[in-house]
Amino acid sequence: MSGFTVPTSGKDPVAVALGEDRDAGCVGRRGTPPSPDGHGVTPVVGVVVPTRGDRPQQLRAALRAALAQDCRGGVDAVVVVDGGDVAAVTAQVAVQVAEVAARWPGRVRVLANRLTPGLPGARNTGIAALRTPMVAFCDDDDVWLPGKLSAQLDALAADPEAEFAACAIEVEYGARRAVRLAGTGRVTVRHLTRSRMMMVHSSTFVFRRGSIWPDESAPGGQNEDWDLALRAAARHPIVYVDRPLVRVRWGGSAYVSRWADRIAGLEWMLARHRGLAADRRGAARVYGQLAFCNAALGRRREAGRWALRAFAARWGEPRAPIALAVAVGLVPARSVLSALHTWGHGI
Repeated sequence: MSGFTVPTSGKDPVAVALGEDRDAGCVGRRGTPPSPDGHGVTPVVGVVVPTRGDRPQQLRAALRAALAQDCRGGVDAVVVVDGGDVAAVTAQVAVQVAEVAARWPGRVRVLANRLTPGLPGARNTGIAALRTPMVAFCDDDDVWLPGKLSAQLDALAADPEAEFAACAIEVEYGARRAVRLAGTGRVTVRHLTRSRMMMVHSSTFVFRRGSIWPDESAPGGQNEDWDLALRAAARHPIVYVDRPLVRVRWGGSAYVSRWADRIAGLEWMLARHRGLAADRRGAARVYGQLAFCNAALGRRREAGRWALRAFAARWGEPRAPIALAVAVGLVPARSVLSALHTWGHGI
């Protein structure tokens, strides 16, 4: 299953695919409201936490931080297991989070990814399982800081047309932390076209359930969050709380160095969002990234070709000479990433 966009029929497309034909239930829109919990209070936000089950300590920390948010009705959490022997890992994850689930009874569920394998399918499985009016994402190695949800919900309430919110982040890499701000209270398509804006991070996303879905056709799950943000911003500017309210932990995943997947993901974005190539600065950045990823794989000819395209789009694009340095063996790709990550940046 792939290619989810905004539902037009009023039905939840993932739930329909799973044989659970229910209304989307967005705040102030069509659909039935979620059921109150045992105390008569309706949770407003449900968080989807994808996991492979290999980071139990970080997963528990992510769940505790999310469930401890000061949010009306509390927070529901769906942990979605993706990859490996899903049945065995799902049982293992249920044990891993049992202590957290006991502290917040009825608020934590562990499910297997029932859709396309990968991060977008896992997130869509989680969205389909929730019945809260709002959905949030959190990676299993990231941590929400106190006040995150209340600040974003207040910002959304201040704009009746808004459907999607994000916030600034604090990047943790080793012993160092770097704050990444957007410098704006509204993120537009133009912002996201000229720059990937990594501070518009998936672990900061909060949006009306049923308004938008991750696209499962993203190669290797790469750039599905950038694509989601672009599509959300095309509907209405993203409400942005420019304070670091999520700690994003880098360094514990090989996701960033899956070079072939990154190349496929960037080419997918260029084909899917024509505006990326139309903006000279945005195009140069993507071409420079493609040059770097090809250089990391030892593809010198392809690295050189993309570096030339980057220079042609914008002479000052810094990724192009860095990619060429990697291509000729002056510096390893991982050393470049490590240096950038120390300052809270990526390639």
